Amino acid sequence: MPPAPTLVDIGLNLAHDSFDHDRVEVVAAAVTSGVRHMVITGSTLDSTRRAIDLVRTDPAMFRATAGVHPHHASELRTDDLPRLRELLAAPEVGATGECGLDYFRNFSPHADQERAFRWQLELAVESGKPVFLHQRDGHDALVAILKDYLPRLAGGVAHCFTGDGRELRDYLELGLSIGITGWICDERRGQHLRELMREIQLDRLMVETDAPYLLPRDLQPRPAHRRNEPKFLPHVVKVIAACRGEDFPAVAAATTRNALKFFGFPDAAAR
Repeated sequence: MPPAPTLVDIGLNLAHDSFDHDRVEVVAAAVTSGVRHMVITGSTLDSTRRAIDLVRTDPAMFRATAGVHPHHASELRTDDLPRLRELLAAPEVGATGECGLDYFRNFSPHADQERAFRWQLELAVESGKPVFLHQRDGHDALVAILKDYLPRLAGGVAHCFTGDGRELRDYLELGLSIGITGWICDERRGQHLRELMREIQLDRLMVETDAPYLLPRDLQPRPAHRRNEPKFLPHVVKVIAACRGEDFPAVAAATTRNALKFFGFPDAAAR
């Protein structure tokens, strides 16, 4: 029998305080479910440092991203850039971000978001590491800014893609990969994503939970709590595979291969 497919969760907020009491058990449950590699998201300088510390507990299993989420863009100053540059240079870090634009929440003014985004894109070019992108209600502005840095960027992934067909096609034309979460399992908000799955080339597709957020709504039986975990990623991949008309092992193998290469996991082929 061939080995069971394994998965990579490319967006996991494992440093979140909701995991403080059972982080080891959460990781063990993920591995048991087939999620053998995980990328721990950095969304502030401090959370990036915590993500790197977690990677150091098992560098073969984990990678981190290093960046400042647009919600926190107003907190990022020029004096912080040397520290961010240092964090990004860590061998445990596979991508720059989570960075981008969020004009839905607007926790930081647009000008601050755009400035912080450009700073991080410049560091991404300098470091040679790809970008882990966040975008909500800021698509056109994000694309315009990205075009100033292409093709100097080492690549990028549209993290937690929830957009429409125009946005998807724009990202694919820019050469970005697409990260799909349990949003696709939401019968209220995710139906349009199901219809777009066949448009994503298999070598551009990656999967993620964004845990502890975005618990798939169609899980059966429903968990007793609302916290999402990486162990639920296989369920998301099964939904994606069904929407694409492909089998689970093929989608699992392709998304794993894409993610291992994108984030630079060490000796991944041997695991």
